Amino acid sequence: MVADWHEEFVLRSEWLPADDPQPGHYRLTLTNRTRSAITGFRLGVSGPARINAAAGLVDALVVTQLSNYAELAPPAGCTLEPGGEWTIDAGLDYPLRHWTDGATTGFVILSDGKTVPTVTYPPAVAGSEPYRQGTMRLDGIDAPIAVIPWPNKVEVSGTRSAPHGLAIEPGDSPAAAAAYAELTGLLFPGEGLVRAAHEDGLPVLLSRDGGLGAEAYRLRFTSHGAKVEAATDAGFLYGLITLGQMARGARHERQRHVFPTGGLIEDAPAMGFRGCHLDVARRFYSVAEVGKFIALLAWNKLNRFHWHLSDDEAWRVEIDAYPRLTEIGAWRGYGMALPPLLGSGPEKTGGFYSKGDIAHIVALASRFGIEVIPEIDVPGHCYAMLEALPELKDPGENGLYHSIQSFPNNCLNPAIEGVYAAIETIFGEMAEMFPSRWFHVGADEVPKDAWSSSPKANEMRARLGVTTGANELQAHFLQRIQAFLTSRGKVTGAWEEAAHGGGIEKSQCYLVGWVNVEGSQRLAAEGYDVVVAPGQTFYMDMANGIEWHEPGAGWAGWSSPEEAYRFDPTAGWSAAEREHFLGVQGCIWSEPMTERAVFDRLVFPRLSAIAETGWTRPENKDFGRFSTLSNLMPNLYGRREA
Repeated sequence: MVADWHEEFVLRSEWLPADDPQPGHYRLTLTNRTRSAITGFRLGVSGPARINAAAGLVDALVVTQLSNYAELAPPAGCTLEPGGEWTIDAGLDYPLRHWTDGATTGFVILSDGKTVPTVTYPPAVAGSEPYRQGTMRLDGIDAPIAVIPWPNKVEVSGTRSAPHGLAIEPGDSPAAAAAYAELTGLLFPGEGLVRAAHEDGLPVLLSRDGGLGAEAYRLRFTSHGAKVEAATDAGFLYGLITLGQMARGARHERQRHVFPTGGLIEDAPAMGFRGCHLDVARRFYSVAEVGKFIALLAWNKLNRFHWHLSDDEAWRVEIDAYPRLTEIGAWRGYGMALPPLLGSGPEKTGGFYSKGDIAHIVALASRFGIEVIPEIDVPGHCYAMLEALPELKDPGENGLYHSIQSFPNNCLNPAIEGVYAAIETIFGEMAEMFPSRWFHVGADEVPKDAWSSSPKANEMRARLGVTTGANELQAHFLQRIQAFLTSRGKVTGAWEEAAHGGGIEKSQCYLVGWVNVEGSQRLAAEGYDVVVAPGQTFYMDMANGIEWHEPGAGWAGWSSPEEAYRFDPTAGWSAAEREHFLGVQGCIWSEPMTERAVFDRLVFPRLSAIAETGWTRPENKDFGRFSTLSNLMPNLYGRREA
């Protein structure tokens, strides 16, 4: 028998901004729409917001808490009658800024331990507009051809009816022809962007020119077809992508864009490293989703995929030597080692990538000209790993420290010799899975008081001549890990904190500057090779605007598509500093990705804006043109602003 849909619990919440002298506070209201009274119950809430018991709760008690998950109990003896409401006023670790910040999932824990999900509504704030979701449409200026990133030399003439698809004569690059067919099949199923000549496909010949650069291409147009010239499969693929974008633009917006019958396009990237990072630890993305995301990177001519495979909230990669990493660390749920976090529900939820999955993704990316850089974040952000492998903890550690995300004792201890054996075993397996010469080890956000109550760590501090702090211990840890990776032929990647406390060997590493715009320049001045990815402009989890109705995070500020597009990653750098500039990277942290439509709003079109910064020379960029063309670019889930 199907229960009446009215028999449910409903959770609504509201952010009440600060009104001097009153601080801002968060109000949650649980309504009992069932036919039964309940007593001895608790409310589980999960979402980016972190309830702070020390800030004071009214009519509730925090029974248990881990980071953004909390279980709240009503006053003793409370009975919630049918139709009744229980209202909680709570302080938070930080003020809410956007509608995705608060509790996104709730469930009632009944007195017998059973859980019942609530119908949970996004947080409200007085006077807010309807919530924004889906990729925004930008208004700009007309452009004759539809290409993102914009090519560096466009000299075309004439016009013809838009081709229905390309009839590719593989010629000198069968691999690129096959990759283009696979790519367009993933992104535009049913459009027939590759079709035979007898299906009215435009003849396209692939012809090798060994004098062009590794990712460069040249297009020559005639009245009866086109020729792609390149030196490598990647160059041929990029040329075909440009042709495909032009054909789609001329077909979908024929009043704005044309397809030429003469002239040429000559093109090559401005930067060698054009990347995007995806956090799959906070939220799990299936192999199909990751595969389509990689196709989107290729369509934007990005060539690096930074795969963030572990964090406090989950471990996502299969390791033969340590099956508990995925048995325990890949799953969350009520009563489990990892509770519901960031909006996951009481049911067991999560997932991981098998070695077969990883081989599939790496091969797919390679066919699309993309190098996959794995990241296992150490020594910090290891709560899930340590829950799965508690033998890596110092049994003598008797105090607590907390990460900025409020995870307790979440760092691998540099003074535990077994930690190095485990990491080398894990990284050794992963080195076989990922052929990239780069391997990213995280190294960010280790709390200053990490390991302060660990006898073994304090013994190490004494040996190193350090009295307090974590930087020098982390540097010692990273130097050992780097030596292992170097022995396996890998270049160590890390976030910028890897430069603290003595840093790691500069000739065998690259660092990602993220904390602020100035940090990347400082790293380059110190002699580190740098990928620029400041949170203020290139973190795509940040909201598109300051308004409440925009989804996303706000701890680093906010960045509109225009600000992301106009950001100059090396403005003010000296010539010597530019020698250490590798390129740019967008970063997608998944905490606010509560809905597919939220992902599409936050990531697109900013992904394309970052891609054009990486590919197009500054003098050839134009935000008005980009705005118009961005509306033709695909997104991951097909959700667009109403």
